[in-house]
Amino acid sequence: MSRIGQAIINIPDGVEVKKDNNKFLVKGSKGELTAPISDEVVVNIDKNVIRVEPKEKDFRNKAIWGTTRALINNAVQGVSVGFEKEMEIVGVGYRGTLQGKKLTLNLGLSHPVEIEVPDDIKIKMDGNTKFTVSSADKQKLGEFAAMVRSKRPPEPFKGKGIRYSDEYILRKEGKKK
Repeated sequence: MSRIGQAIINIPDGVEVKKDNNKFLVKGSKGELTAPISDEVVVNIDKNVIRVEPKEKDFRNKAIWGTTRALINNAVQGVSVGFEKEMEIVGVGYRGTLQGKKLTLNLGLSHPVEIEVPDDIKIKMDGNTKFTVSSADKQKLGEFAAMVRSKRPPEPFKGKGIRYSDEYILRKEGKKK
């Protein structure tokens, strides 16, 4: 049995769910999301509970069962609570500013790095070096945060760069004379 797949999903108040062929539609206060449903699983909606069950119990279907349940759960959690990642910029002279829908980062390069922020992602600046990225869609949030981090990933000697606030950077010792 899939441990993730067999867990039930509770539907919070104010969230509407609907199954439409191979799509699962979720509406809530934070927006509207869809999750794909595989043909190998059956999704049952009872009052305030969603259950995902496999049609057959073979190895491949167990993996798809857990993945489908996780995608539906992420959609339900995203439209009700949302997701967020806290990031920080570390380095002397490194800073970021938000101007409308454009994130401008000064990262010690010869030019500032400008990033367009998608409509479904919100950024909240906490000073010049800390910011929070939030969205209802967990996948888009992770992709955007990784793209921002890739502009100047943390280096192992001084730890300078853009990192997630809960990330631990393994530091290296410098040269000895």
